[in-house]
Amino acid sequence: MLDIRKAHQRGNANHGWLHSRHTFSFGHYRDVKQQGFSDLLVINDDRVAPGKGFGEHPHRDMEIFSYVLEGALEHKDSMGTGSVIRPGDVQMMSAGTGVRHSEFNHSAEEPVHFLQIWIVPGVVGAAPRYQQVHFSEAEKRGRLRQIISPEGTDGSLAVHQDARVYAGLFNGNETAELDVGPGRNVYVHVARGSVEVNGELLDEGDGARIRNAGGALRFAKGDDAEVLVFDLRPNELPAMPH
Repeated sequence: MLDIRKAHQRGNANHGWLHSRHTFSFGHYRDVKQQGFSDLLVINDDRVAPGKGFGEHPHRDMEIFSYVLEGALEHKDSMGTGSVIRPGDVQMMSAGTGVRHSEFNHSAEEPVHFLQIWIVPGVVGAAPRYQQVHFSEAEKRGRLRQIISPEGTDGSLAVHQDARVYAGLFNGNETAELDVGPGRNVYVHVARGSVEVNGELLDEGDGARIRNAGGALRFAKGDDAEVLVFDLRPNELPAMPH
């Protein structure tokens, strides 16, 4: 059974240069019923004005990844990484013992639209690391492509947690199924368009919790849909490891 949260129910922050929708509590947005799900702590749907961005700031003991939908995002960090992330790219920064970074719109003319997602790690004090992989449209078209996994299998990015993330593109008659292990929790986020999940319609910005999801999840009847699917541990709320 899908526990659906509609797009309009998300938190809303408009700072002029940044318009962000928060799936879970973040910054000044606080909702006691929306404190994350399993090890998934943050999904921020960010739109950043040309030439603007997040100045250098610190993180530690958090798995942070960015998924660009439109435009280009420029990343710099204290590990010496400098990169530009464009649609199809997935960036993963494991903050570990501590890292400083900045994220700016790479363009002086066009906005950038991306998802910033935080997953609570399974260990503390890991060495910081940076990963970036491009997944082509063909890899995601009409199927769910694994983009993040604990072991970094099949060309995915590695995460310090028992979590797997899949990305898919669905339109028209394209369908796919994801077999989920017994007792797992799943979170589905529709980045754009609309798609049916087990017969229930999810629109752009909608999310759905699926508890004890063992079995197949079926994705069908997409309308230019781009979707992220999180296969997670059977916890209700995130908790930092000791």
